[in-house]
Amino acid sequence: MQIYLVGGAVRDALLSRLFGWPAPARADRDWVVVGASPEAMAKAGFEPVGRDFPVFLHPGTREEYALARTERKTAPGYRGFAFHTAPDVTLEQDLARRDLTINAMAVAAAEADHPADAALIDPWGGLEDLRQRVLRHVTPAFAEDPVRILRVARFAARWPDFQIAPDTLDLMRDMVAHGEADHLVPERVWQEVARGLCEARPSQLVRVLADCGLLARLDLRTLEQHAFTPALAATPLFARAGLTERWCWLVAGESDPGRLRTLCERWRVPTAERDLALLVQRERHALRTADVGDVDGLMALFERCDAWRKPQRLRQALDVIDGEALQTGPEQTTRVHASTQGLRQALDRLQSLDTAAITRAALAEGAQGPAVGEHLRQARRAHLLSRD
Repeated sequence: MQIYLVGGAVRDALLSRLFGWPAPARADRDWVVVGASPEAMAKAGFEPVGRDFPVFLHPGTREEYALARTERKTAPGYRGFAFHTAPDVTLEQDLARRDLTINAMAVAAAEADHPADAALIDPWGGLEDLRQRVLRHVTPAFAEDPVRILRVARFAARWPDFQIAPDTLDLMRDMVAHGEADHLVPERVWQEVARGLCEARPSQLVRVLADCGLLARLDLRTLEQHAFTPALAATPLFARAGLTERWCWLVAGESDPGRLRTLCERWRVPTAERDLALLVQRERHALRTADVGDVDGLMALFERCDAWRKPQRLRQALDVIDGEALQTGPEQTTRVHASTQGLRQALDRLQSLDTAAITRAALAEGAQGPAVGEHLRQARRAHLLSRD
């Protein structure tokens, strides 16, 4: 039994050594076991957990250890594979089934604590591709798994100065043209898109998907009008933005509420991202042009945004509006920022109210049901009018 550290942990250690990049705070480690059987793993104390192929949890670290395997395409899509594991499957055979050369490197387990300084097993030239900053597929078998298109786009967003090898991009285009990408399942599409949006340069994710034709095939063509320009990407606002805000910036060009809702349903977009995108789409003009002196208009806007129950969502919407404004000229940006700042200040004032005390007082006066809500509404309105 021989054990090897493979994949991202090796790649990231080498990136750190080559370019001085910080290693991830918590790197997941992938292990491959050569020359073993499921029975031998169980005898050594490993716990079997794999559903599609033999994967085991280490009895101490609880990290995953997979038996070296080969695979054969049996049906369309990323689940359409038959896997073969046996003691005679070599490490090189296992590495050959991986997506990119930079992910097809390994080091022996004995040297895994310092992979950048270990004797590298690199049958597909991954180290040289790292040096040249190239994303290159390992073998033509890359074309058998459409999720790999999304992964390449995500890596391009993570490392914007890396280039996709021309033959790899051609292969991705062929996969789309010949229908392999039509078998992507919604959960995997959202998973990879969401991870790509949270990378350093999400505009690269969109560019790559557009270049290979997948953006249109996924019915995401309007996303080509994405709002990830340098004017936004260089700001602290963008740096602190989470997935929810970045998803809203991505779909900012979609003006049809029915289409946006359908898009979110098709790709299983989570509730938080879907609801904020729909809120921003519906209230964009009002949020950009709010007159904080119009108390009744302000109250109506807050009520439409459900600000009393979900103030943080409204704050996120205001961040999205500010980010969109950065795509315009300075004069327009200043006007929008004045509106969003006024709304934030008004929301802060309203949140300072002791609504529990107002509710108790209303109940003590005999108010019930909607009448209690009206007491709260009038108290909020009076508080905005008072400007204390």
